[in-house]
Amino acid sequence: MRWRIDLKYDGTAFHGWARQNDLRTVQGALEDALRVVLRLPEPVSMVCAGRTDTGVHARGQVTHVDLDGPVEPHRLLRGLNGVLPADVVVTAVAAAPEGFDARFSAMARRYVYRLCDEQAAWDPLTRGHVLRVPRPLDVERMNAAAAQLLGEHDFAAFCKKREGASTVRALLDFSWQRTAPGLLEGTVIADAFCHSMVRALVGSMLPVGDGRREVDWPAGVLAGKVRDSAVAVVPAHGLTLEEVRYPADDELAARALEARQVRGEVHQRG
Repeated sequence: MRWRIDLKYDGTAFHGWARQNDLRTVQGALEDALRVVLRLPEPVSMVCAGRTDTGVHARGQVTHVDLDGPVEPHRLLRGLNGVLPADVVVTAVAAAPEGFDARFSAMARRYVYRLCDEQAAWDPLTRGHVLRVPRPLDVERMNAAAAQLLGEHDFAAFCKKREGASTVRALLDFSWQRTAPGLLEGTVIADAFCHSMVRALVGSMLPVGDGRREVDWPAGVLAGKVRDSAVAVVPAHGLTLEEVRYPADDELAARALEARQVRGEVHQRG
């Protein structure tokens, strides 16, 4: 039976989501905890909605795992949180609806990047989750620049290219707001993201916000379809996966099939 497991984590001490030999990862910690709680002979592989990079945090990560035998969801949730390290918390365990796939059924992922552009507002207690920047930022300029990137495009200029992988994505929202004096949040929503895409998009906004680049500069970078060395990939610690969005239960299987077909066609073209 397939189970959906939702979780949060502080990515500071993890080498990303994906299990790696001799490195501490979120997947490794969760799979090891599952093995202990269910007394399995070996870890069972889990699938996540978004494979976060080293240092990236999550409040809304979603995974699935296929398990044999009976499982009591509430007891599994308590058991996992009893053995997981303090920087990972499972928030929900539920039987997955028919056709559910944590990765391929997802319609969109929402990330938030947090910045502090005022030294008086720098807070050592949030240094692991908020990027400090040395210059004040103009939110209106950043929003004007971000709006030009919305829609379906080839985001090769903002991604680390992987052999056989498409860099075409649908950017559904990219917007900035001040949440307090000196504090900004950038919301980025897309159907999916390629490697380092969010942090590169954010990196293209900083020189616009502080006036070093024109408002239309990020759109020009996008049109070039090649990595631009002038675009800095901002540090991982300011980024959090906040939410994964799924369609209605009766549309999950169709969405997963569509996504798999797209990935298959991309691989063949590559």
